[in-house]
Amino acid sequence: MKVLSIHPETQTVKEIEIEMQANTVYTFFSSISIDEFTTLKEHTISTDENALSKNKIPFFIGEQLVIGDALIIGIVSQEECDATIPIEELNMLISYDLSQFYKDAIRILNTADINLYRVFNVEKNNKKIELNTEWVLYTFNIADEKTKEYFLSEIQKSVDNKLNIKEFISKMAQLAINAS
Repeated sequence: MKVLSIHPETQTVKEIEIEMQANTVYTFFSSISIDEFTTLKEHTISTDENALSKNKIPFFIGEQLVIGDALIIGIVSQEECDATIPIEELNMLISYDLSQFYKDAIRILNTADINLYRVFNVEKNNKKIELNTEWVLYTFNIADEKTKEYFLSEIQKSVDNKLNIKEFISKMAQLAINAS
């Protein structure tokens, strides 16, 4: 099967041929914990769930924050198939340029026990909304400088004091939802 691999250390995208089996993706990342995103039409983006704590290089595919190497696999009718997105088109969607806020937040979070993509619930108007840490980072990244500084300062305090980072992120998500 033809898949695409993204290597942020070298900022390269390569087409590779792999034989898909039950453990192929796990073997590719040498990890049993994998994050998967479906933000590319008819493709799955797979990454090592532990890339944040391993201090891997972050980048964007469109607006999707990705950390570490990524594997792009085609998917049609929930079946894996060859990746069909041209490398040139994928390269146009990739950005290795992160704002200082993202760099600082990721640097702080890489010492915490947290997954950027695991969902949690907040409430607005008595309705549960599923969000994740990546959404919280995105939301605070577009905030004013004072709000960004507050977020970074408070998350650093939480990490330094060994507080529950998941609870802190959930609290920040609730504040953002309340403000919207």
